[in-house]
Amino acid sequence: MLNIYEQADRNKRRSLVIMILFMAFFSLVAYIFGEASGYGASWVGLALIFSGLMSFGSYYWSDKIILTISGARPATKNEYFNFYTVAENLSIGADLPIPKLYVINDSAMNAFATGRDPQHAVICATTGLLEKLNRTELEGVVAHEMSHIKNYDIRLMSVVTVLIGTIALLADWFLRGRRWGGRENGREDRGSLGAIMLFLAIIMAILAPFIAQLIQLAISRRREFFADASSTMITKYPDGLISALKKLGKDKEPLEAANRATAHLYIVNPIKGKEIVGKLANLFNTHPPIEERIKALEGKE
Repeated sequence: MLNIYEQADRNKRRSLVIMILFMAFFSLVAYIFGEASGYGASWVGLALIFSGLMSFGSYYWSDKIILTISGARPATKNEYFNFYTVAENLSIGADLPIPKLYVINDSAMNAFATGRDPQHAVICATTGLLEKLNRTELEGVVAHEMSHIKNYDIRLMSVVTVLIGTIALLADWFLRGRRWGGRENGREDRGSLGAIMLFLAIIMAILAPFIAQLIQLAISRRREFFADASSTMITKYPDGLISALKKLGKDKEPLEAANRATAHLYIVNPIKGKEIVGKLANLFNTHPPIEERIKALEGKE
């Protein structure tokens, strides 16, 4: 198993690789859509410009986008004293800058971290979590989120969140364009080749967002186990996080501010009642089962 420093280096490399591969994949999808619509390779140039801007934007502003989507507001020390002092104390133990703290006004229990690096990191918690956890449990949750910050999960997953949404947007544009009609003559002139490209484009429009989301979910599930384990290196007390996860597991209230694009960022799945059970769970769920995470922390797996 990688240590926290090796994991941080790996996630930095993954962020760059994902951005490069995304631009290449985006260009391929745009080429197929362009050929199928009769616009040819002109779509590729536009795709490169658009994907480059989205990659740049996701790197620098993904945290602001995610906080805005979530309806979060800054947390003050006077109002959330425990949250603030826990973050301050754990930052010293983790050798990290104190992250900016935000809250979501919702009685559901949850939290997430975002940002591009430890110097620009944010930890956000719901008011329900801050009210229902004791200080020791809150330390476990905040340490978990600081682990995401320390090993650069926040950069990787924030970038992935924005880029996956862009793939879905491109596919939606194509399907809407088909509904209104494209440059039909240009495609028909190419006979069977045009028909093949149209078939590939439709398949790509349907499958690309789905495949991209499966990759996103796989990355998300793996990082939760590592962040759980890493949090105990900060607190030196796994029982705090274990107790917090048990309470989180019993909370059946969905978080209204969350959606499928941001669900993987949270410490537990915020979209309650949408978990898939059985053999397909490992493919489609945003998080590993809480019971498995608790067993791992207890050393039973």
